[in-house]
Amino acid sequence: MYQIIKKETLYQDIYAMWIKAPEIARTVQPGQFIILMTREEGERIPLTVADYDREKGLIYIVFQIVGKTTDELSSFKEGDYLYSFIGPLGKKSEIDYFGTVVLVGGGTGIACIHPIARNLKKAGNKVITIIGARTKKLIIMEKELRQVSDELIITTDDGSYGRKGFVTDALKEKLDHDNNIKKVWTIGPPIMMKVTTSLTKAYSVDTIVSLNTIMVDGTGMCGSCRVSIGGETKFVCTDGPEFDGQLVDWDGFMNRIGRYKKEEKESWNHHKNQEEC
Repeated sequence: MYQIIKKETLYQDIYAMWIKAPEIARTVQPGQFIILMTREEGERIPLTVADYDREKGLIYIVFQIVGKTTDELSSFKEGDYLYSFIGPLGKKSEIDYFGTVVLVGGGTGIACIHPIARNLKKAGNKVITIIGARTKKLIIMEKELRQVSDELIITTDDGSYGRKGFVTDALKEKLDHDNNIKKVWTIGPPIMMKVTTSLTKAYSVDTIVSLNTIMVDGTGMCGSCRVSIGGETKFVCTDGPEFDGQLVDWDGFMNRIGRYKKEEKESWNHHKNQEEC
């Protein structure tokens, strides 16, 4: 059983938790994920590790309510225990010295780029971080990312904070004026990652994406997370979750994400009806 040591509400339906998981905290690396279950009869959900404390044996996760299980998870309190918490899973990020790198995060993907940015900074890179959301209240982990970035750029769709526009606008500006950018990481909504990789392709800049949203069981056994990378079939949970974004079959990937929407909606409606009874 894995205890929730601290719980934070980042915004309305976005939450963060520090979970006691010493064995995972001891070995986890940037880019890897965990699979958790709220209860024995519950579903398995994958979440990328947003931070970790090896000394205290803690794992930091950030999630948004998007369905039944994340809604259940949001109701847990400090001191409560999760039924299952497995990891670290997936391959770690490639951390090395590249020179100037850019990390682009959107939505809860902002939390996912944090440990990557921190370790790239430790490796001696110049780290430029660009994060974006619809509005100011949805910007998360600003303080943490400022501490590990040489430059932090914030965008909001409505202009309520930072600069008005999209993360890709800020990235294009950087690519136009800085020929030293060697590599880009982008994590967030699939459409954001697709547009980002389309942009960087024109500049011949390697771009890494995390396809964690497509995973189900997280071990490669269900085959649900099949994705075409450069014409080859890969499994996100075991071969990734990070891939060369310019090799991803984005249309196929986005079609697979939506294949369970009907069942997800039915489960969500059933769950909410039970709550109201």
